[in-house]
Parts: sequence; structure tokens; C-alpha cells
Amino acid sequence: MDGGGETMTAAQQEREELRIFLKQAVSDADSFKDRFDAEVWLFDMSGRMARFIKDPQARLTFLRSVHREASAADLSPEIVLALIEVESYFDQFAVSRVGAQGLMQVMPFWKKEIGRPDDNLTNADTNLRYGCQILQFYLQKEKGNLHRALARYNGSLGKSWYPERVFDRWRRHWYNGEVNIY
Repeated sequence: MDGGGETMTAAQQEREELRIFLKQAVSDADSFKDRFDAEVWLFDMSGRMARFIKDPQARLTFLRSVHREASAADLSPEIVLALIEVESYFDQFAVSRVGAQGLMQVMPFWKKEIGRPDDNLTNADTNLRYGCQILQFYLQKEKGNLHRALARYNGSLGKSWYPERVFDRWRRHWYNGEVNIY
């Protein structure tokens, strides 16, 4: 019961739980400039993400991880969300026909290449770290040209279908301001 003697509905209870969790997520969100930026971004993206991850707490935890790893790699978190939508449709256990794993569809050979064979690419944080750093590497290699970096990420350099698919998802679902794409 609340102070007025009325019982909270299930929707009100979920909203209150989300508010409490969001408050905690914001205070733990160290990749944001300040608390206000964290609140605005997490609230905005949580609404957009609801169709992909139903549980509000899991959604906010995931979004904090995406923001942290994208920011650490100097990438737009919104572009990373678009890439994940294209690569795995937010399925952390996705495996492609060529063996790429997880949210960002990272090839397992990278674990051996960097001397971490025991890393679990279906772990969201691990996968996000690998994927974001790989994309940043390609972005540097392509001198800031995100279109070419995305094509390289996908193994389709010289073709535009993959970058256009990512940009399409970004425009439709994740657009949150300008991103330099060329």
C-alpha cells in the first residue's frame, strides 16, 4: 500500500522497480559525463530497447555495458547498438554459420590471437569489449571512415550492403544525434 491506502498495480510496481534500478544504474554509469547525461541516455535507449530485451533491469545493465565499452573504444554507443541489431539481433548466444559468436559476432580466433583462449565470447561484457575494440581498430585503419570500417568489420570491404544495413538500423531505431559516417 502507498501512503494513500491504495494498492500499487503491477505496472506501477514495475515502473517503481525500474526507477530504482535506473537510479542505481545511473550512479554506476561511469562512462557518462555526468548523472544527467546518464539519466537521459539510459531512459531514452531503454524505451527503444524494450522490444529486444523485455526485463527492465537486464536492459539497463546491458545498455550500461554497451555505453561503457563503446565509450572506452571511442565509438558511438548508438552505432554499436545498430551493429548488434544487425549482427545478432541482441542474442548473446548467437553463432553464425562461420562460427562468429555473441552479440557483436566476434570470431573465436581472436581469443588465441591475443593470448586469452579461455575468454567466453557469449559473455556480453567480453563480447562487447572485443567487438568495440575491433571496430575501433578498423576505424583507425580506415582513417575515420565508418562506412569502410563497418565493411571491414563484416569482411565485406568494397561492398556497401553491410554498412548500409547498420546505418539503416541506426537511423530507424538508435539515432540520437549526428554521427560522422564517412
